[in-house]
Amino acid sequence: MRRGDLDDLAAFAAVARARSFTRAAAELSLSPSALSHAMRSLEARLGVRLLARTTRSVAPTAAGERLLRSLDPALAEVARGLSALADWRGAPSGAVRLTTFGYAARTVLAPALPGFLREHADISVEVIVEDRLVDLVTGGFDAGIRLGETVAKDMAAVPVGPALRTLVVGTPDYFATRPIPAAPADLEGHNCINYRLLGGGGLLPWEFEHNGRDVRFRPGGQLVVNDELLAAAAVRAGAGLGYMLEHDVADEIADGRLIQVLDPWCPTFPGCYLYYPSRHVTPALRALIDKLRWTPVGTS
Repeated sequence: MRRGDLDDLAAFAAVARARSFTRAAAELSLSPSALSHAMRSLEARLGVRLLARTTRSVAPTAAGERLLRSLDPALAEVARGLSALADWRGAPSGAVRLTTFGYAARTVLAPALPGFLREHADISVEVIVEDRLVDLVTGGFDAGIRLGETVAKDMAAVPVGPALRTLVVGTPDYFATRPIPAAPADLEGHNCINYRLLGGGGLLPWEFEHNGRDVRFRPGGQLVVNDELLAAAAVRAGAGLGYMLEHDVADEIADGRLIQVLDPWCPTFPGCYLYYPSRHVTPALRALIDKLRWTPVGTS
């Protein structure tokens, strides 16, 4: 490999992921014109076109996509090796790249990350928030934070939050002209706010359990969204019933702004876990795990 090839390959991966010379150049602290020149030189050396360019966009070609799939795990391995040098410096340093979903970003990362970054000036953290589950290695991630029941068995996993519960709620105005459902089947006559999972494209099912009986209900309703904040706003405005995490609605239930229904059908389930391939733990990731690890109240 020629001197500079590794830098150019890393730059190609940044452009292919960002699909923008401007964003990738900012990430790499280069000018867009210098980055574009480097990519043309790389393509010339390899003898294959890696990026399809128009005046408005850039995207990897089929050859570029194939190269990117092989580069991501290799570049992640190089980054982990560089981060591991912190063991010799006596302090954790390097980059940590996380994949997670909205609830965990709000309740796990938002409260903890500012303090963590102040405590570890040599560590940088990148967080990608999305619904879909991704492969950590091929996606170039060091770790992920997801609900415990979705974490693959071959991953090391650490709890970073308490057990959760999803509730069915509506406003008093909504129920003023509609009956209170006593069982999941009674939801058929209600206007339910649906949430679409972008990763798989389907609607989020409403899951219930009572006396050993499991029910997966796919509600009907006028509104389907892929943004949890928009869904919550519609519920709070009285547009329909919502399937919402207890953490987000407990205060409103307590003061009567929302009415909870089907309480016996809504059990707890495992909360958020940080997970990672057990053989790859850099000092920077270990420091973050120690910061986020959740311990139940009353235990040591």
